[in-house]
Amino acid sequence: MAADNPEPIIAVGTIALDTVETPSGRVEDVVGGSGAFFALGASLLAPVRLVSIVGRDFSHWDDLDRPNIDLEGVRRTDGKTFRWGGKYRDNINLRDTLFTELGVIAGYVPELPAGYRSGRTVCLANIDPPVQLRVLDSLDHPEFVVADTMNYWIQSQKESLLEVLRRSHVLILNDEEARQLTGQPNLFEAVQEIQKLGPATVVVKKGEHGVVLAGRDDYCALPAYPLRRVVDPTGAGDCFAAGFVGYIQRAGSRSFDTMRTAAAYGSALASFCCEDFSIRRIKKLSLAELEERVESFRRLVHFD
Repeated sequence: MAADNPEPIIAVGTIALDTVETPSGRVEDVVGGSGAFFALGASLLAPVRLVSIVGRDFSHWDDLDRPNIDLEGVRRTDGKTFRWGGKYRDNINLRDTLFTELGVIAGYVPELPAGYRSGRTVCLANIDPPVQLRVLDSLDHPEFVVADTMNYWIQSQKESLLEVLRRSHVLILNDEEARQLTGQPNLFEAVQEIQKLGPATVVVKKGEHGVVLAGRDDYCALPAYPLRRVVDPTGAGDCFAAGFVGYIQRAGSRSFDTMRTAAAYGSALASFCCEDFSIRRIKKLSLAELEERVESFRRLVHFD
């Protein structure tokens, strides 16, 4: 791994209060949201400048207080913090959304601090595409744009999402979303259609079946890191993005070989996320632990 002092990643995403039930238990009003998971995960590898919004009811600042996370871009305002509730079934890959309360996210217009605007690497974590576009418009010269999305935005904000994709270098989404976005049932054809929309690199998450990384002329697939027990998979996709972007930023390279290793970091970080509820495992995680798991992952997938 290269750069000792990587440049900060500008990241926009949600900070939420989650209520989650899985076969392992139940938690209420714990920290969630794409921005929170991304910032905590990526900060192990590179500095993160987080852009988000919370209500006056948010009291978990200590959970986000890390040396490598700059919270100047997190706005606190009147109203309630975004809340989400979900229940996972015995098959942990299946979940039901119990409630979604947008709170202060509704109508949110991000305002970047002046010190953020020179950022060259930006992660548009899972949030409303018009918010993603506003952040892009606020940056002076973004050079490397990684976007994440979900089925809700594909259905409800497709035109704005397509504009995001036209300005992105990498898109991260799951296999169902790739098919929904393109109308292509074949995953490889879906990836090619997405690349025509803008991103040269597409990362397709396949849950317990791993991840597919596709460039214009290169392709690789990695399995998921095997876990004996999954406590809570909420935020695993955001942690994958965190490990992926964080490693690329730390390595100081955007080659396909770097991205292949970055996908392993993303998978390893996502596996840690699943070991406990909310951000509990990620906020205790050390870089040494992450690198040890990546090395274990490397041995797992190596063959002659």
